[in-house]
Amino acid sequence: MEQTLQQLEAIGLMSETELDALPFGAIRLDATGTVLSYNAAESKLTGRDPKRVIGRNFFTEVAPCTNVQSFAGRFREGVSKGELHAIFPYRFDFKMAPRDVTVTLFWSRQTSTAWVFVRET
Repeated sequence: MEQTLQQLEAIGLMSETELDALPFGAIRLDATGTVLSYNAAESKLTGRDPKRVIGRNFFTEVAPCTNVQSFAGRFREGVSKGELHAIFPYRFDFKMAPRDVTVTLFWSRQTSTAWVFVRET
């Protein structure tokens, strides 16, 4: 999932249909962590309906296991700087069987939104 910055920016301009065709989870967040979009791959990975996730805070309501320095802290720091591109391993374990994944956090300057890309390892 080592996309170039140009490729990551291009994802930010995709339609919901195009996002749903991606082979990995893609979650678009605003600067406060509110979920703006939640693609089909992420829905399949977590078993959550996008309609029940969109509009909720990712770090406190959707995946509170991510509300730690290594995840939410990176997000907040990157958003405050307007510069975020981090790739790291993570284990999701909130309301689901534990899953080891690789996470990419990215701040899109073009759209002023953040992305959480999730790929199972």
